[in-house]
Amino acid sequence: MSPQASPNAPAWLTAQPIAHRGLHDRAGGVPENTLAAAEAAIRGGYAIECDVQLSADGEAMVFHDETLGRLTTAEEAVGARSAAALGALTVAGSAERIPTLPAFLERIGGRTPLVIEVKSRYTGDLRLTERVAALAAAYDGPVALKSFDPRLVAALRTLAPGLPRGIVAETRQDDPAYAALAPSLRRALSDLLHFDETRPDFLSWRVDDLPCAPTVLCRLLGQRPVMTWTVRNPDQRRQAEIHADQMVFEGFCP
Repeated sequence: MSPQASPNAPAWLTAQPIAHRGLHDRAGGVPENTLAAAEAAIRGGYAIECDVQLSADGEAMVFHDETLGRLTTAEEAVGARSAAALGALTVAGSAERIPTLPAFLERIGGRTPLVIEVKSRYTGDLRLTERVAALAAAYDGPVALKSFDPRLVAALRTLAPGLPRGIVAETRQDDPAYAALAPSLRRALSDLLHFDETRPDFLSWRVDDLPCAPTVLCRLLGQRPVMTWTVRNPDQRRQAEIHADQMVFEGFCP
């Protein structure tokens, strides 16, 4: 049988460069994962990638880190505060505040594709995934969901079967956060051994790890697109052009 392309990988998924956490410029008062960063990306003609974390009261918040200290005046975990309390915090000394995912979706309003990364602590907790899936399914605009956690991506097969879902991965796993994961899980992540469980519609792979067997095989045999992150310099951009179908970029305007 000839390989079949994923039915959930539409052309818009890789049609435009994807602004990492929006088109942010912290020095210019436009922090990552804010409404201002989303608007800047739209004005530039780019798609948007954002991250979501779970608030104490079960809302999806557009924020990358597990804790608040890098970008706000608070120090605790994002999950320790309610959505309202998180929304009262300004981001990186700007006038921008932490948005809820509903507010983020409303502001974008289908004007450009959005790729949402669902954050995970690899505990099997599906509350954030369920909330994001419900919001994305009701959204009237091009949206895709992705995560590093295979269990979350597998859950999306049921929670949001009509939406593109992707796995985020890297080969070398040199981030200290991986140390807490079982070796078997780490190998499954880097070698895409969970493919039968997750059946991703696309891959999102670290640019410095390209080319690698999972991305090559998915592109050639599985006909699944590969986006690559995070492209910040000319060498990485050349790698992306050769070995991926689209880049997630920051620090410059393609």
